[in-house]
Amino acid sequence: MKIKNSVVAVENLDESAKFYTDILGLDEVRRFSPREDLTIAFFKGEGEATIELVEGEEGKKGLYMVGIEVENMDDEMAVLKSRGVKLTRGPFGAPGGPKIAFLEGPDGVEIELIQP
Repeated sequence: MKIKNSVVAVENLDESAKFYTDILGLDEVRRFSPREDLTIAFFKGEGEATIELVEGEEGKKGLYMVGIEVENMDDEMAVLKSRGVKLTRGPFGAPGGPKIAFLEGPDGVEIELIQP
């Protein structure tokens, strides 16, 4: 497994974006709204991992999710289930998009598994 991204819930995406771009020097590489009350932006520096800022995720604040890329979701699910892990959502995915599944870590941080 390799770290894919870290997700941070923010109150004001535009203000936070300025910090990550102007102060930290990261590039905003993508922004979209999967629903009317939610906006997501991805920021990238060197390497492959991204920081994902999410505005409108009610009840969440700060770091709440870490994304991990897996080569084969089915194989990874078999290993995790053999270790007693229960998924909180998924696996699911859109045609042509990544396959994703979610589980909860011991401190309440959600772990997102991503098969490109």
